[in-house]
Amino acid sequence: MTITTFRMYSLLCSGIMLCAVLLASCDIWQSEEEERAIAEQQEKVRYENAMRDSTARADSLLQLRKRAAESRFDSIPYRRIYVESAAALDSIKRVFSVGVSKDSAKVLAVLNRKEVRYIRVGDSLVLPSVISKDLRAYSVFPQFYSAAAGIPKIIMISNRHQAYACYEYGELVRYAACNTGTKGKPTFPGRYGVNWKQEMRISSLNEFWKLPFTVNFHQYAGNAFHQFDMPGRPVSHSCVRQFMDDAKWLFKWVKTAKLDTNKRFIPFTGTPVIILDMFEYKRKRFGPWLDIASNKQNVISLPDKPMEVEEALIPMSQVPRDARGAVPNRKRYITAYDTLVARGVIDTTFKLRESIDYNKLRAAKLAAKKKPAASAAQPPVQPPAPKPADG
Repeated sequence: MTITTFRMYSLLCSGIMLCAVLLASCDIWQSEEEERAIAEQQEKVRYENAMRDSTARADSLLQLRKRAAESRFDSIPYRRIYVESAAALDSIKRVFSVGVSKDSAKVLAVLNRKEVRYIRVGDSLVLPSVISKDLRAYSVFPQFYSAAAGIPKIIMISNRHQAYACYEYGELVRYAACNTGTKGKPTFPGRYGVNWKQEMRISSLNEFWKLPFTVNFHQYAGNAFHQFDMPGRPVSHSCVRQFMDDAKWLFKWVKTAKLDTNKRFIPFTGTPVIILDMFEYKRKRFGPWLDIASNKQNVISLPDKPMEVEEALIPMSQVPRDARGAVPNRKRYITAYDTLVARGVIDTTFKLRESIDYNKLRAAKLAAKKKPAASAAQPPVQPPAPKPADG
């Protein structure tokens, strides 16, 4: 074998050996990549299984909490009666008077959404077969609200049923009757948030309206919870009236809004308030609560995503004139009435009344009595600075 031939043979052998090494390296590299991919897939499967197990455990816990809450109270049948005479009225007031039983008087008031003193001859009433000290037993809202299980506190209001429910992490902690806004001054559905509270509020529109335990949830329209007369149907100027004990409890329970650096309330940072529906104003007397046969007949459905409920639409006419210059997103207030009509929330028979400043009216009448007509040369009287509105 010549030297040249030997060199060619050596190069060929070296090439073969290099290919073998490279092929072996490729096999090792491919094997490592496959092992890494398999390991990653296995980790992904383990993670997904763990998440499913965690979700399953969470769902199971929610179901256990829900079943426990729903079984808290036994079934309580109701019966509907008609107050046909003064004698029948006296009998009812004696049996359900505070002097006889504070609990029975409150139950009668809650079930009929009115103070006992407002019961009249000709009224229909719903009476329970059992008196429970825990008024949650009579709730038309669910005892447990799964969609609110992650929310520390939330208030749900039904205009239709003139009642509200307070939830803590999905658990019903308070059920109460209320009287909301008239057809001319409705309490509009949608999402709100508590802003501020005041233990004794004197209305900015009427100095004679004393509003104990006021909890404001719309700064410009003046919507608020407070104690006031409860005649048993929507009668307020868009506020949510309550019995005194409920007003005291709610006042302590709610969380007010946070303040920004200018000491102004940050919207929707206080306890959420969701108004679900509208009252059937075509009903001249009473409401659908008289049609409920028992406490197990929960007739109110709650939203699946409460914090995604749209912010309430408030027509500009429902904001006092002195406060209109401060409202954010003015266009939304200006178009709110047409939007509400288009959506079927209200119809054109809703002739909305503007908020009346009775303090100004009285002051003007008093000034007119004391002085002759002002001279044309006199400068106009400057209006006072805007005040927070009251519903």
